[in-house]
Amino acid sequence: MPKDLRVSLVIPVRNEAPTISDLLTSIHSQTLQASEIVFVDGGSLDNTVEILRESAQEDSSLHLLKAQDATPGRGRNIGIEAASNDWIALTDAGIRLEPTWLERLAAEVERDPSVNLVFGAYEAQTGTFFQECAAAAYVAPKRQRPGGLMRGPSIASCLLHRNVWRAVGGFPDLRAVEDLVFIERCQQVGRIAWAPQAVVRWQLQPTLKATFRRFALYSYHNVLAGRQRYWHYGVARKYLLALVIVILAAVHNRVWLFVLGFAAIARVARSIWNYDEQRRLAWLCNPARLLLVGTILAVVDLATFVGWGRAVWYKTKNTWALRQKPSGERH
Repeated sequence: MPKDLRVSLVIPVRNEAPTISDLLTSIHSQTLQASEIVFVDGGSLDNTVEILRESAQEDSSLHLLKAQDATPGRGRNIGIEAASNDWIALTDAGIRLEPTWLERLAAEVERDPSVNLVFGAYEAQTGTFFQECAAAAYVAPKRQRPGGLMRGPSIASCLLHRNVWRAVGGFPDLRAVEDLVFIERCQQVGRIAWAPQAVVRWQLQPTLKATFRRFALYSYHNVLAGRQRYWHYGVARKYLLALVIVILAAVHNRVWLFVLGFAAIARVARSIWNYDEQRRLAWLCNPARLLLVGTILAVVDLATFVGWGRAVWYKTKNTWALRQKPSGERH
């Protein structure tokens, strides 16, 4: 266990009142305590700020910074800039930290002092059947990393030296995907270690409606960031292929519809099989699970197209408005 490593934990928040108490409890339960905890509020309209202020009165290491209408990327930059230590642990709201999370991250730095970036793992918090199916639908499968299988990298489970943050120019000022962009940049300059046992648990959306809203927002900001090739184009290709099969069924033979149905079932089964590392046939053969995972996948796809459309409309409208301005007003 590292004895001399002083760590600042930085967390951006916005309207997180329903889950912030669980996060605080898990922070205070760490076997290795951060020397300071920096929350950056990006303009909460609920009582998130009040909860954090009450907690700060009881814990002198907890600091609350208010950054009106800050994106998560800008919030993290503000928190890291204000932190008093060079080692920065990062996580998110809606997360519960396992008790040994920070200790296991820091142990990688003690094991190899040349390391300046450590990625821990994340797992879905699946307290309901819906959340189990949601995890199978869109949570990434585990990958082999040095030290074992894990889900990651994720900004919600990492420890980095301030120099890495500076070297990549900080986080992009984005509402979403800022973490993906930052990770890609860090992987070019950082000396990375992996800590599969440093686990955070991510709370999934509890309903189809909430899932749709969250993924529509992700999709919208992904397109604004110009990252369609990493997500949207793949979804579009699936549905273009499905359209071709439907046309073949209409003009050639209805047997093609069975091909389409088989492909849809295979996609659902593959998602379940990849998520469940124990490869339990009972999971795969449960009709209710197959139906709900398939429904969630369809909702995520719909949200992808809705967010994509909104982003294209936003870009088109802004481009048109810019063209209407006199040339002297465009700068």
